[in-house]
Amino acid sequence: MPVEFLTDEQAASYGKFNEEPTRPELERFFFLDDEDRKLIAKRRGDHSRLGFALQMCTVRYIGRFLPDDPLDVPWAVVEYLGEQLGIGDVSCVKQYTERKPTAYEHAWEIRDAYEYHEYDDAEWGRKFRTFLHGRAWTHAEGPVALFNQAVGWLRRHRVLLPGVSVLARKVSEVRAVAEKRLHTTVARAAHRADAALPGDLVAMLVTPEGARFSELERLRRPPTRTTGTAFARSLERVDEIGAFGLGRVRLSQVPPNRLAALARYGLGSKAASLERAEEPKRTAMLTAVMRHLEAKAIDEALDLFQVLMATRLISTAKRATEKERLSTLPQLEKASRTLARAAKVLFEEPELVEEHGADLDTAALWAAVEEVAPREAVMTAAALVVSLVPQDEDSADVAMRAALTTRYNTVRPCLALLGESKALDAATGGARVLAGVRRLPALARRRVKDKPLLAREGHSTPLGQAFAEYGRIGKTEHLMRMVDPVDDTYRRQMNRQLTVQESRHKLARDVCHGKRGTIHQAYRDGMEDQLGALGLVLNAIVLWTTKYIDAAVAQLRAEGHEIRDEDIARLSPLKHANLNVLGRYSFTPSTPAAGALRPLRDPDAAGLGLDEDNEE
Repeated sequence: MPVEFLTDEQAASYGKFNEEPTRPELERFFFLDDEDRKLIAKRRGDHSRLGFALQMCTVRYIGRFLPDDPLDVPWAVVEYLGEQLGIGDVSCVKQYTERKPTAYEHAWEIRDAYEYHEYDDAEWGRKFRTFLHGRAWTHAEGPVALFNQAVGWLRRHRVLLPGVSVLARKVSEVRAVAEKRLHTTVARAAHRADAALPGDLVAMLVTPEGARFSELERLRRPPTRTTGTAFARSLERVDEIGAFGLGRVRLSQVPPNRLAALARYGLGSKAASLERAEEPKRTAMLTAVMRHLEAKAIDEALDLFQVLMATRLISTAKRATEKERLSTLPQLEKASRTLARAAKVLFEEPELVEEHGADLDTAALWAAVEEVAPREAVMTAAALVVSLVPQDEDSADVAMRAALTTRYNTVRPCLALLGESKALDAATGGARVLAGVRRLPALARRRVKDKPLLAREGHSTPLGQAFAEYGRIGKTEHLMRMVDPVDDTYRRQMNRQLTVQESRHKLARDVCHGKRGTIHQAYRDGMEDQLGALGLVLNAIVLWTTKYIDAAVAQLRAEGHEIRDEDIARLSPLKHANLNVLGRYSFTPSTPAAGALRPLRDPDAAGLGLDEDNEE
């Protein structure tokens, strides 16, 4: 019979040998050290010693003594222990259960010798309940996951596992307490923020006359994903939800993942089901749902705003700025070459200075300069360089801001709508940006010709500061996801990507050894050709190495070597100590026989060597 949330199979496999232990598990849990052997040596007879060893390793492996038959273990375990104890005929272990009290006496002795604790022990029972209640409160996991966490804690702390029904009931009880605590905490926070808030939330469950959906169902329907008017509708949605003032509800003591799970449960329920729910569960679910919808609406509005800013303002201004700078590049290059020839005279004609000293004749100097370039050309080139190369170190930013002002009318309606939205809020670090956004409606009504918007007396206005801070939003999101204490998926993914990318970059630098890993071409087309060729070579190397790694693994297995899958998963096709990247090569196209590879080298042969990182 299933035990509440556990299936028949899960309940039947609890505290038993579900399958034969693997070789690493045998070496970890069933290896007998000196202390084990001393305790086993006190038994008389091979069957008694082997049976004692079985019980000792069984409780170590599954966390409990087998209640019905201590010999209900895979035969490979018996043979492994018999080999360590030097027992030739391990079938003698069947005599171990002929005297029933023997197994119980040995279990008590093992418990005392290795300091195992009973489940109903007062001290360890209190510690276990503390862990279980804390886990249920801080983690939004199902009953099976919490059950498995409970089993793991008991095994780690050498607390003997109770019966499956006992532990399952305890898990259900703790989850019920945690859910009641969650509902009560959220509902009380809503009441403290505004006594009328719970009633306003419940009123959203009623379907208005002539409508097909309740107000809650309407708000949680996904909006149309188009720009333009969609941005205005998104902000209207934000203001509509923000009218409830859910920001006043202080829920800092509630774990965010528990609040998110409560919101998901509420979003998956129909309005009628939410209306029939009992208090405080109903108020808690509605509060969580509305907070989720508010955050989602703000994110959608900001996503649309980002798309509008990127496509209609920033990208267009950036392209215009780059185009303008590129258009002046030929003039700047010509003027720079003229000035370079003139300056070369000063640096490569030291006899002029030595001959005249402090009384250097200006006419003589100009005469020397005019031999390489006319005076008018030099003066014109100098004036052109001064005009094209501003003295301000932030000239690129200044040009970008100037280009943004020409595109302001394109996004002016959206900026005004964003500034008028009352539901936006920000942390301390974003207060300056938000202050600038708040002033957008007033700035939109100003006469730009009389009072310019993107600078003032050499300093940026709040709007200019907002644009400057806008690009840092992505970096902030990246850092917040990197330090997330609950979900480390992004951090682990970044680590894997960096590891692989750095290996690929190292291979690329070694392949491009002639230029020390850098690309040198006078024109962009030539650089693109070199980069394309480098990428093609890298892909060919990875494919070639992968095929030979597969062939090497297959040969090792054919020779009888044990190769674990977890070791194969760590093999990298980016190792390249076997490649010679020096010299020039010519390749003749050919079609090899299907699956044909060169013979593999003997790993014991001399001359294989290591790469520069001492990696094989």
